[in-house]
Amino acid sequence: MALSRRSMMLGTAAGGAAALTLAACGGDDSGSGGGSDNGGAAGGSGEPIYANTTEPENPLIPTNTGEVGGGRIITTIFAGLVYYTADGSAENDIAESIESEDNQNWTIKIREGLTYSDGSTPITAGDFVAAWNFGANAANAQLGQYFFEPIEGYADLSAEGVAADATLSGLEVVDDTTFTVRLVSPQSDFPTRLGYSAYMPLPPSAFDDIEAYGENPLANGPYKLDSWSHDQELVLVPNESYDGPRATQNAGITFTVYADPETMYNDLLSDNVDVVDQLPNSALATFEDELGDRAVNDPGAVFQSITLPGYDPNFEGEAGALRRKAISRAIDRQSICDSLFYGTRTPATDFVSPVIPGGGATDIPGAEVLQYDEAEAKKLWDEAEALTPFQGPLTLAYNADGPHAEWVEAVCNSLANTLGIEANPTPFPAFGEMREQVRARSLKGTWRSGWQADYPSAYNFLGPLYGSAAADGNGSNDGDYKNPEFDQLLSDGLAAETEDEAIALWKEAEALLMRDLPVVPLWYQNTIGGYSTLVSNVEYGWDTVPLYHEITK
Repeated sequence: MALSRRSMMLGTAAGGAAALTLAACGGDDSGSGGGSDNGGAAGGSGEPIYANTTEPENPLIPTNTGEVGGGRIITTIFAGLVYYTADGSAENDIAESIESEDNQNWTIKIREGLTYSDGSTPITAGDFVAAWNFGANAANAQLGQYFFEPIEGYADLSAEGVAADATLSGLEVVDDTTFTVRLVSPQSDFPTRLGYSAYMPLPPSAFDDIEAYGENPLANGPYKLDSWSHDQELVLVPNESYDGPRATQNAGITFTVYADPETMYNDLLSDNVDVVDQLPNSALATFEDELGDRAVNDPGAVFQSITLPGYDPNFEGEAGALRRKAISRAIDRQSICDSLFYGTRTPATDFVSPVIPGGGATDIPGAEVLQYDEAEAKKLWDEAEALTPFQGPLTLAYNADGPHAEWVEAVCNSLANTLGIEANPTPFPAFGEMREQVRARSLKGTWRSGWQADYPSAYNFLGPLYGSAAADGNGSNDGDYKNPEFDQLLSDGLAAETEDEAIALWKEAEALLMRDLPVVPLWYQNTIGGYSTLVSNVEYGWDTVPLYHEITK
């Protein structure tokens, strides 16, 4: 079932030029409709499918979820204005139309008669406006706050001490099904972004107690949350009130929280889990033979790196700049990809996945810093030591509930052998525990980092990770990299009239990243996984996540 991601994304690039207007694409147009006729009883055996996940970091609030474990649940139980098809194209879900004459002032209409999963609470234009205002207001400390930066009024809402009831001046409710958005500048790809979870609606009841709401959200997607046993499983059942293009073809999804990827893979081999999008490193050499046609290995929108935090004195100033380059040049990426990943990873040449238009570039100035060079690495390290001695040992943190131990050890060995330093892997039992320290800026040393795209744009690999607006705990810029020149190039790219012009500007921004190395790029990660003998119609999306609603059992 797997398709070529490269060919799919070429289609996406062409689609981006037509983003000015997204016309109506209601559930009836899909050929399958929505509502109760499309639940599991109609599409499968009546049994739920079983899938893998990690424990969501936070309660299930769309604007406060920034990792895969929570993200896969959010996009399954919520529906936004648009959704992404398998090839990354944006199609209308809740939206009736998204229109603009100038790419700066947008009018958004949602379909009439839609409700949340209780079947009685209507979905209104005001729900989108309220949810976006909540997400943008710094008083609410939402991880997805920076996604609202393009909207007029964001600067006021992101300021320290902002009133809790302050709202974005660029949003206005016209009537129950219509609202307008005024951006700070023309941005042609605005509709494409609206499939990301931060832009989902929230019902009025959510704001009574947002934390409690996140434990059992009233949502509007193809599925609804039936139960959540923390660190064990999340059970989803079809939402009979959903009337959209992602009609469910199964009886529900039980997401098992796996602390050990080896256990997950053994469960896959024995049909105890139906679909997984992660594999232990021990299976990479054999999984395609063991699973046959049920194995998935295609380029995906995932980028892996090591974060060197800007607040660590070891990486500050001239010595820090030399040390960042030394670390990058001391890592033998090709050898690690060959010996540990067996064709499921490709050494990075830039900061953007190659399945994204403009990604995988080999012409970024300064990219030679990603090439393994023992002599140059040692020279750079010694120059840094002459300025300011490193306060070590160097540590590289990772979460042990994912398949990272082997490559982290290999990287540490490469650093130790090349630089003549002590470099130690630092495991955390669970992803959430490591993220907690990253969020608090209390994690010392370096840590493994990665990015799975939110929406198919090179900007999504740059702005959320290195933009100043996403630093200081306001987003995913966990290393707190800040560079006004970089920010301006990102902004100029968003305002560009064509995708080619935007990509050219974003490559200039990447050149600054090559110079400053807020993270050390490692490799691009394929969509890898597999499925059991009990399910059919398995397809993985452009973002490497299975299209759960299509799977039959």
